[in-house]
Amino acid sequence: MATHRFNFFDFLIRLVAAMCLVFASYNPSGYSWYHWISNAPDRLDPLILFAGVVLLIGWVIYLRATARSLGVIGIILALAFVASLIWVLVDFGLLSVDNPEFFQYIVLFVLSLILATGMSWSHIRRKMTGQLDVDDIEAD
Repeated sequence: MATHRFNFFDFLIRLVAAMCLVFASYNPSGYSWYHWISNAPDRLDPLILFAGVVLLIGWVIYLRATARSLGVIGIILALAFVASLIWVLVDFGLLSVDNPEFFQYIVLFVLSLILATGMSWSHIRRKMTGQLDVDDIEAD
């Protein structure tokens, strides 16, 4: 059986997929599913609803994996880490909160980063600790 070693490129793939999901759902540019359905004259358009279902499936996959791998405390710690990092960057003048659109992009990127970390956490934890995560499976 061939084994695949998790590497940074694998994390980047998960991050790009998470960014596609997050930014396709909403972004400040006005080109997102949220804007599409908000400005549609017929909100029951089959294409809009189909795209919404595809996005919903993606959100369920990412949120469920993140919740299972990081847990509530892990998600809170990840949010606290990123929020404090943003605060430090603002305090040192490296990041400005004067432009709300730019700040929205940062928040959306952070959300993507947390979702990608949640999807990758089992691999990252295994590399750091050598411990393998296994889901509980009940025998028939």
